[in-house]
Amino acid sequence: MRIAVYCSAKDAIPEEFLRLGDALGEWIGQNGHTLIYGGATGGLMSRTSDAAKAAGAHVVGVIPPRIKAAGRLAANCDHLIEVNNMSERKQRMRDEADIIVCLPGSYGTLDEMMDAISSAIVGEHKKPVYILNYKGFYEPLKQQIRVMQDLQFIPAQQSYRPVFADTLEELYEEIKNYKL
Repeated sequence: MRIAVYCSAKDAIPEEFLRLGDALGEWIGQNGHTLIYGGATGGLMSRTSDAAKAAGAHVVGVIPPRIKAAGRLAANCDHLIEVNNMSERKQRMRDEADIIVCLPGSYGTLDEMMDAISSAIVGEHKKPVYILNYKGFYEPLKQQIRVMQDLQFIPAQQSYRPVFADTLEELYEEIKNYKL
């Protein structure tokens, strides 16, 4: 399975969050999956891709020139896809993947996550989006989704919904249960 991972590229986050990248990357490699990620260094991106590579995963990076020019190109990619900008990066990562996993992150992670969800809602793809709600990181997002549902901005009959998992173990089970 080809798994796109959206996550933080910041190093100055708590170590327990960085360890999520180690664990997920190792699981991806040990289970014979391919990692699709942003191709850059830093934070959860480095930790996930390094662990995936060390565990035998095929690692695919998707990177725009601005990140490459900033000296942030990761050296661990088996295959590197160069795109023109961040919008193309989101599209290409989504296109290359069978499923999408969102770890904790900031604006870029939220942007990638919402793009994947909204494009699925309008029928551009049917790939599941799994969101790791580690230690309640995404509780405010879940609350906002409930507000939007209660006010009918999100229709009750909407068939596509992201899948939240509170632990890596729950996340792994959700992924194992997905049928391509």
